[in-house]
Amino acid sequence: MSDEPIVKIEELHVSIDDTEILRGINLEIRAGEIHALMGRNGSGKSTLALALMGHPSYEITSGSVQFLGDDLIEMEPWERARAGLFLSFQYPQSVPGLQVGNFLRKSVQAVRGDEAPSARDFRAELNHAMEELDVDKQFLARYVNDGFSGGEKKRFEILQLLLNRPRLAVLDETDSGLDIDALRTVSKGINAATVDDTGCLIITHYQRILDLVKPTHVHIMIDGRLVMTGGPELAMKVEENGYDWIDS
Repeated sequence: MSDEPIVKIEELHVSIDDTEILRGINLEIRAGEIHALMGRNGSGKSTLALALMGHPSYEITSGSVQFLGDDLIEMEPWERARAGLFLSFQYPQSVPGLQVGNFLRKSVQAVRGDEAPSARDFRAELNHAMEELDVDKQFLARYVNDGFSGGEKKRFEILQLLLNRPRLAVLDETDSGLDIDALRTVSKGINAATVDDTGCLIITHYQRILDLVKPTHVHIMIDGRLVMTGGPELAMKVEENGYDWIDS
């Protein structure tokens, strides 16, 4: 396995409506690594996720992002997804009129391209993923995120993760609003998806998901900068003491 990073972010600056949010981010994620990104509300965590995915409201003003050796910034959002970047949204949007089963099949075809499975193989993959996440088959006939509970929305995000098989999964507060049973199920799916040649960036406020999805690196973001990096013990210290000790 190559030691080259899946993503290499250098001196990344991002603004929204001429207001700078990210102020020089440097980060590398390699295959098999799980990075946790923690910080107060408004520190810039979701801005990093959305900028990586190419959201048009987030302007990259300077810096570079290499994804598998290619310039990510020059790619359209669909090209980033096709290249192997996946974003699980903090607040997934509903799409009335689009059935879950049809959406999943079309998204896998679009993202995996020539490597997309046949209809028969897709059904086998889908059944396996739904079993992993304890999702009932009637779920497929519902409309995308329409009337979903918070837990159902997060399960659906991880179901997409399992089927799309990205090289880098960026998970924006996937644990928010989950009870302990749903958290265990979602964590099981994340662990199943982040193996071998896949990396993961988990954005979270809480230690509890990191008890189930073991991070190799933990980063603290304050005011748009990564101010501290460590191992799992850093997340535990934040859980116990908050962020004031970092500011001091």
